[in-house]
Amino acid sequence: QVQLVESGGGLVQAGRSLRLSCAASGPTFSRYNMGWFRHAPGKALEFVAGIRWNGGSAYYAESVKGRFTISRDNAKNTVYLQMNSLKFEDTAVYYCAADTSPGFTFYNRGRSYQYWGQGTQVTVSS
Repeated sequence: QVQLVESGGGLVQAGRSLRLSCAASGPTFSRYNMGWFRHAPGKALEFVAGIRWNGGSAYYAESVKGRFTISRDNAKNTVYLQMNSLKFEDTAVYYCAADTSPGFTFYNRGRSYQYWGQGTQVTVSS
């Protein structure tokens, strides 16, 4: 069983930055591909970013490319999402998720991930 706990959300003005963290339990975190998703009111769950188990490859939604950076520290069992130049439309609940399968082909699909955190609210004021 994998437990994921997000932190770092909050209220921020447009143009500012936030860094989200996701702490994972268990000794095999370094084997998991990880992703960040977000869910805004009235909208579908949206892929934000994904990173392979070894940090070798990272993937981003077009809407955040160039502004957000996903990274991981396997020694700390933690994945991060650095969010810069935040926009009002980035307002959402952000979730981290773990994919424990060996492949990572469909990294942008929620169904590819087996474990999810409880989410952290990010609110960007315009």
